[in-house]
Amino acid sequence: MNTDRRARLGWRFWLITLAALAAVVLTASLGRWQLSRAAQKLALQAALDERAAQPPLAMQSLAEVRDDRALQPLLHRQVQLRGQWVQGASVFLDNRQMYGRPGFFVFTPLRLALPAGAEPGAVVLVQRGWVLRDFLQRTRLPEVATPAGDVQLQGRVAGAPSRLYEFQPSAGTGPGSSRIRQNLDLAAFAAETGLPLLPLSVVQTGAGSGGLSRDWPAVDNGVDKHYGYAFQWFGLCALVAILYVWFQLVRRFARPRP
Repeated sequence: MNTDRRARLGWRFWLITLAALAAVVLTASLGRWQLSRAAQKLALQAALDERAAQPPLAMQSLAEVRDDRALQPLLHRQVQLRGQWVQGASVFLDNRQMYGRPGFFVFTPLRLALPAGAEPGAVVLVQRGWVLRDFLQRTRLPEVATPAGDVQLQGRVAGAPSRLYEFQPSAGTGPGSSRIRQNLDLAAFAAETGLPLLPLSVVQTGAGSGGLSRDWPAVDNGVDKHYGYAFQWFGLCALVAILYVWFQLVRRFARPRP
């Protein structure tokens, strides 16, 4: 019996066995890699949560940021700002959603009121909130109050404004550019306006005001996505193993033959 079974194990059987083994090893490895990515994201999320729970940054610390290396430890930290809005410099980033509806993210530069002795003139771009657009007149700017004089606000430190895909660069490379744009580059905007912008932005938090909403989504590093991918890879691994056992072992050796 054993001799007959071994005789039926031709090159085809061993080729299928090798392919199945390679598929099992590959899919299991990819599943473990996705779990490791999820663990990294969880550690990063814990670090971000810890930063958010720390006391608010002083404006002086924010004004000293000059590059991405100095910015990284401050991302998602809470900050309290005081200064004056730069009138007429607001920018409306198009195709941003809130409540499932498209509208604008409104950005306005804020000239910081730094304490005596600090380097004067620092300006930070503030993501002030979201506003619904006028769908009948798409070039019409919504009413957004930008008070003159000193203002105080709370927010969290962020990088450059989030970017969306665009077929061609947004307007905004020279004087007279449109205030409605798809994306906003900090360096280009600083050159356009002549403002000494810091290499970061601040997302304003708190209750909405001035016609703006601030129901920002919680920061999500996409951990669930990696768990989902890991489940798919491990499921495929199990499927390959089950199919191999059934078709190459059970049906070949356990099923009685005439």
